[in-house]
Amino acid sequence: MAYLLPHLHSGWEVDQAIVKEEDRVVVIRFGSDKDETCMVQDEVLMGVAEKVKNFAVIYLVDIDQVPDFNTMYELYDPCTTMFFYRNKHIMVDLGTGNNNKINWALTDKQEMIDIMEIVYRGARKGRGLVVSPKDYSTKYQY
Repeated sequence: MAYLLPHLHSGWEVDQAIVKEEDRVVVIRFGSDKDETCMVQDEVLMGVAEKVKNFAVIYLVDIDQVPDFNTMYELYDPCTTMFFYRNKHIMVDLGTGNNNKINWALTDKQEMIDIMEIVYRGARKGRGLVVSPKDYSTKYQY
């Protein structure tokens, strides 16, 4: 499903996507189109793209093709999703301790929409850190 979402093929394109978007959250999935985790994430992103088009725009970046951000954003995981609003990185407190990014595949479309909506609402109010509607920590899994 990755082929249905817009890809950014250079560091300049990524920068322009983040800088130029004035009114919507920029959601960027960093990873490889061939990775299974990314395939799951791309399926979810494709499923929500139409529903969130008024407040979010989704892009995919292949970290092998565009390694410019690997060190800056610590992109060591196979699939990483990050949020930006008006040229500012928006952090999300998911309860995992890493507020900078989502480094696993969310399989529930509604959860992804909820997170994008929370990011949008918080970012519009000037918040650089928003709290996820669901706690993804492992403390309740035991």
